[in-house]
Amino acid sequence: TALQLGASSTKDRGSFKVCSKSLIFDPEDFAEPILKIPLRECKKIESVFAHEILCPLQLHRASCLDKLGDQTAMNSKTLTIRLLLNSCCCFFSSFQSVSEGPHMECTAEMVLPLVSNPGHVCITDEGLYFQPLNGYPVSPPRIGHTVPRLTHAGLEVFCTENDSCSDIYLKFYNTADRDEVYYYIATFLENHLMEHTAESYMLQWQRGHLSNYQYLLHLNNLADRSCNDLSQYPILPWVLADYTSPHLDLTNSATFRDLTKPIGALNKERLERLLARYRGMPEPSFMYGSHYSSPGYVLFYLVRVAPEHMLSLQNGPACLSSVSQLIPEFYGDDPSFLENKFSIDLGRRQNGSSINEVNLPPWSSDANDFLQKHKIALESQYVSENLHEWIDLVFGYKQRGCEAVASHNVFHPLTYEGGIDCDSIDDPDQRIAMLTQILEFGQTPTQLFTVPHPQRITPRFHSMTQSSSTYSTLSDMSEDTSFEDLTEESRKLAWGNMEQLEVLSTHKIHKEAVTGIAVTRDGASIFATSQDSTIKMFSKELKEFQRSMSFSNMALSSCLMLPDDNTVACSSWDNNVYFYSIPYGRRQDTLMGHDDAVSQMCWYGDQLYTASWDSTVKVWLRDPDNQSRSKRCSLELLYEFEHESGVNAVALNPAGTLLVTGCKGGTVCIWDAGSYGLLQQVQCHSGTIHHISFSSDSRHVLSTGADCCLKVIDVQTGTVMSSVRAEEEMRCFCWDGNTVLSGSQSGDLLLWDLLSNTLTKRIPIHVYILYLSISYVTLTAMWMNEQCSSVITGGEDRQIIFWKIAT
Repeated sequence: TALQLGASSTKDRGSFKVCSKSLIFDPEDFAEPILKIPLRECKKIESVFAHEILCPLQLHRASCLDKLGDQTAMNSKTLTIRLLLNSCCCFFSSFQSVSEGPHMECTAEMVLPLVSNPGHVCITDEGLYFQPLNGYPVSPPRIGHTVPRLTHAGLEVFCTENDSCSDIYLKFYNTADRDEVYYYIATFLENHLMEHTAESYMLQWQRGHLSNYQYLLHLNNLADRSCNDLSQYPILPWVLADYTSPHLDLTNSATFRDLTKPIGALNKERLERLLARYRGMPEPSFMYGSHYSSPGYVLFYLVRVAPEHMLSLQNGPACLSSVSQLIPEFYGDDPSFLENKFSIDLGRRQNGSSINEVNLPPWSSDANDFLQKHKIALESQYVSENLHEWIDLVFGYKQRGCEAVASHNVFHPLTYEGGIDCDSIDDPDQRIAMLTQILEFGQTPTQLFTVPHPQRITPRFHSMTQSSSTYSTLSDMSEDTSFEDLTEESRKLAWGNMEQLEVLSTHKIHKEAVTGIAVTRDGASIFATSQDSTIKMFSKELKEFQRSMSFSNMALSSCLMLPDDNTVACSSWDNNVYFYSIPYGRRQDTLMGHDDAVSQMCWYGDQLYTASWDSTVKVWLRDPDNQSRSKRCSLELLYEFEHESGVNAVALNPAGTLLVTGCKGGTVCIWDAGSYGLLQQVQCHSGTIHHISFSSDSRHVLSTGADCCLKVIDVQTGTVMSSVRAEEEMRCFCWDGNTVLSGSQSGDLLLWDLLSNTLTKRIPIHVYILYLSISYVTLTAMWMNEQCSSVITGGEDRQIIFWKIAT
């Protein structure tokens, strides 16, 4: 904007603002003064250019100036002017493109360390802008280059690494404005990154795809911790206990501090004094009067690089308490916060020596070496195996309640999120005092987990002691793993090329939907059951149908190959299990053991597990002596697992030590197959569970149900670690722990990446052609060989399809 005063021929360029009570011209030349003209002193305002833009506003101005005697009307009309002009004048000159159109504007504060700057936020179809009341607009790059994150206090906008802008943290005066801004960002953001949950990050970390440091930063982010707010600064654990040795031995557990206890409980004598005070304290009682994270503690660490912030604290930083945790800088790459490069006078110790740079332990040569070894310590074997214990204390189920009391982890009530409802305090002075006290005390992060956090999978997992003998079975592996290593390598290679899946051949062999597929060990013979009540044998070599056997007049629901490779078991809706002898080509035995349809089966060793809609899973023992004397497959009942609803899916882990069942009510149950005890019961689906399976390492269970969701459950804790919602139901799948190949209701194969919760590829396959019309049908059965190199699928189109992975 150019301003010309009176008859002067000079023009000053700058920013022109129309406010509720005045006109302000802020010249670009800093030597020139800012001009402020109160509206009450204006006799006339008229437009001399851009009449089509300013004309509507001019009418409001005229009506205001005509009623100078009516102050109430004046306030009302000037407010209208301000609202109309904010997007046009406050931001228009700063828009990156003249074609930008504002979608929404509201008041907010931009939060910086210990400073909140009030102003206005404007969202356009290309950018987000912040106009502080005391300066020029702050505008990150286009919205396509920003990543918003909701917090309980506002909205944090992160710029991507290739942008030159700074991240901004906006605090809104009401959540409705915050939610609306977030809605517009999500709507117009071209490259809006998908939000991750704590469970999805947990899965990535547990399987080694995130480092300990990365995972902790993600948890802090999800728990509303931000480096832009010193009262909510990110929290990282203090992992080392040895700061006196000349060499740092990271193979010795004594080098590390006990991560199962809060910092304040590490000293036994101090803990006893705290407990004595806690027991004699009236409600609300607490063990620690100070918190492990507050502005004072953060600035105590950063005083050498940010001394100016000390002026903002009322009393300066207090001495570091024994309950404090660390900040991310201790595990970063910049050692400047440990060095007094500005030669700041930080006082003297009691012995008279001056405080200059941080005294480093003997095992570090300088500040940079200290950080490097500190980072290595955070990623060490010991910390990786025990970090979940610390997460339970800070972000998890030991953060509050009876578990916090049992863990000696109880802090002042004001430090907990939602502990005090400040909005209910009517006295403004008391409310401000309460808010100030909360900020000074420090705040506990948002609780992310309400059940025990799973342990990380590490190379030496089998050497760790588990709290339950049940989970020790997870590590009962052979010492000679050369063959297993080769098999695992071939599996990784196959899953890495799963997107290159190609059709080998297609065969229509049934009259109704295919319900189960079983294959002999050599892959020569393929057996498929169907709702047409038959089991049919197909020769892969001859590529033709060979045999057919009907057991009853009701549908067969599944089939499996017994270890002898000569017998196929078929479950039926008529409540029975039938055994088909391959050498003799006939029914060998019938097992009548349920009161409703048998839905699925699994086998390990000499035991058969049958799941039924009668709400039970039964375990049957095969008698090998009887088998050797006759052709009949004699089985006797060993145990019966009771459920609250019909069981539709069942699976064993590779070692045969754990059993998982999926019910019609959406409940997943994990059982100890040795003691028959219930380990976990998780209500994770809102409808029938179609299929369920363990990962190859037995640490996770994947289930899919009628609610169109894929869910990953941690076996040890029962935590739902990942949840992916599809557009359609998935009836069957195979997976390697990270990637899922599932069959959909539309007849497509879907390839999912569980670490990013994304659908990476859709492969159309089963198409049903009837009377020249094409319809997509549900894929109902899937089989994959041990090397994960061959796939067979079956569907409602009555055919089976052979697949290979193209290399």
